[in-house]
Amino acid sequence: MDNNNGAAPTGAIARFLNGIERVGNKLPDPAMIFLSAMLIIWVLSWMLSGISFDAIDPRTGEAIIVNNLLTGDALASFLSNMVVTFTSFAPLGVVLVAMLGVGVAEHSGYINTGIKLMLKRTPQFLLTPTIILIAIVSHTATDAGYVLVIPLAGVIYYAMGRHPLAGIAAAFAGVSGGFSANFIPSGIDPLLQSFTQSAAHIIEPGMQVNPLNNWFFTGISSVFIILLGWFITARIIEPRLQNTKVDGDTDDLPEFHEITKKEKKAFVIATLVMLAGIAVLIYASMGTDSSLRHDGSLTSFQAPLMKSIVPLIFLLFWIPGAVYGFTAGTFKKTKDMIDAMSKAMHGMSYYIVMAFFCALFIAAFSQSNLGALLAIEGAQVLKAMALPSAVTIVGIIFLTAFVNLFVGSASAKWALLAPIFVPMLMQLGISPDLTQAAYRVGDSSSNIITPLMPYFPLVVVYCQKYVKDTGIGTLVAMMLPFSVAFLIGWSLFLLAYWWIGIPLGLQASYVYPVG
Repeated sequence: MDNNNGAAPTGAIARFLNGIERVGNKLPDPAMIFLSAMLIIWVLSWMLSGISFDAIDPRTGEAIIVNNLLTGDALASFLSNMVVTFTSFAPLGVVLVAMLGVGVAEHSGYINTGIKLMLKRTPQFLLTPTIILIAIVSHTATDAGYVLVIPLAGVIYYAMGRHPLAGIAAAFAGVSGGFSANFIPSGIDPLLQSFTQSAAHIIEPGMQVNPLNNWFFTGISSVFIILLGWFITARIIEPRLQNTKVDGDTDDLPEFHEITKKEKKAFVIATLVMLAGIAVLIYASMGTDSSLRHDGSLTSFQAPLMKSIVPLIFLLFWIPGAVYGFTAGTFKKTKDMIDAMSKAMHGMSYYIVMAFFCALFIAAFSQSNLGALLAIEGAQVLKAMALPSAVTIVGIIFLTAFVNLFVGSASAKWALLAPIFVPMLMQLGISPDLTQAAYRVGDSSSNIITPLMPYFPLVVVYCQKYVKDTGIGTLVAMMLPFSVAFLIGWSLFLLAYWWIGIPLGLQASYVYPVG
């Protein structure tokens, strides 16, 4: 790609991206999309309730029937159960509990200090892969990667005499483009799993999906994304930026603040406490008669350990975060710790509102039987097309990447797509675990080229500190090689992973028994 020195790209790509931006800006808020979708489901349920379908409901063995949600009884049930529908919405609890712990670790400074220490002690040769690695790990702390890793990467590159925009690009690629590549479990795992399980219940009501059903795949994907991102940064991005002059105000450029001895000491103590806790957990689960096991199994869905994954994520961050805060002095009293948890919940306020409408939509979609009808009929169409399973999975990846250009939220998007994709592919013999893995690949790959992604404008501002004329077109052009490479390369990686037969995660499978 030619260097445009901050000028917006021209030609077909520019027209395509401009069109996406115009269409995306006209879309309503995701919460209103869910409300509108629920109303549409109501109307469709009324229109289709009197029609006989040949599709056989696998749950009953009888012809599927669409339930009318606009009857008096249905509307009365909707109102009387609204609170329970919302409070029992699985993604709501798992995310809020996990974020309570992450909030303490983040606002105490524990996560920030850890990232700074890792970045500062890295040799220049390994700078890019280390930045991408840390960017990937930062997903665990949700927004920490956007507000800390990306700007710090620019600072470190600039301090080492390399182009700061290359550091920002590499970090952005890791934080957002590699969003689904992480070897550390985080809140996104149980969040997506809960949507997947709810969607699977359309076909098999009692089916359970492990919260870490994609853990092995996302962990191994970390290595792939780091190597691919390193190659693109070194061979494409940095050469392209050679003639791009750094013309920002040097007095206004961000500084890499030194970590104090007190902060280092607090970080070491907090980390040792965390490791000690992990050691205790491992010791407690070793015996076959451990209370964390079920009938000797540690990975059974009935095993207390499996049921405690989200609380363990909470404790993994809450305990070392609190220890760091009181040791470093960022927490003076227990109220400071509670305030940190409150700040974390304040940041989740929008998600709670979205979850309310999402819960109502998913409940209506399931109760109407439209999800089951769509899944069965869609599966019949796909069966008639006789496409190989690999082609179907790649189609899911590319379709998700396209939808991601308009709807940036991973949870909002999967809440909309899971009730369609998961049961439909189950009817084709493809497991919910594999469908979710395909979704995660598509969801991550196009994050970095859509101006509609909430943090995209923030990254433009980071770039403008070094190159004043940086615009949206500049950032899109800089990140496009990452996006294309991740989309194609990661899709092939998933197919190869599947072909070799490496487990996707805990209690995960590639196939779903049909018939």
